[in-house]
Amino acid sequence: MTAALADLYDKHGEALRVAAPLFRDFGGKYAFEGPVYIVKVFEDNSLVRGTLEQPGNGQVLVVDGGGSLRCALVGDILAELAVRNGWAGLLIYGCVRDVAALGALPIGIKALASNPRRSVRRGEGDKSLPVRFAEIMIKPGDYLYADQDGVIVAEHSLS
Repeated sequence: MTAALADLYDKHGEALRVAAPLFRDFGGKYAFEGPVYIVKVFEDNSLVRGTLEQPGNGQVLVVDGGGSLRCALVGDILAELAVRNGWAGLLIYGCVRDVAALGALPIGIKALASNPRRSVRRGEGDKSLPVRFAEIMIKPGDYLYADQDGVIVAEHSLS
């Protein structure tokens, strides 16, 4: 990662969007960064799976799951797909499952909580649109930085 979030904030200040501290670390890496790719779903991880099956090219998948705590949108199988296909990390405004397995994978994963219940698969959702959660807007083309201090979003890479 380029620099610690606190250092990036000290250098760039109000030009950055700082997410409310809602997210917990679940992946084996605590620091990750990359251009964002956005999907918006609700208790349906079909689009999440379809996206992670594609080459990530160092991107961060931002999943706006509506903040639902009723089921998991990512588990060990999808996280393994993300690692295999070169995704830098996952930011999930929702839940994950298979927490022990996620912690062993070399990828950054931040989510609200864990829940053993899997999502439905109806093939619903949207992609490549602006989303708003954790008190910030995230847009296609933004660049996301995450570490143990939290999540910040910039309009472009700061390196």
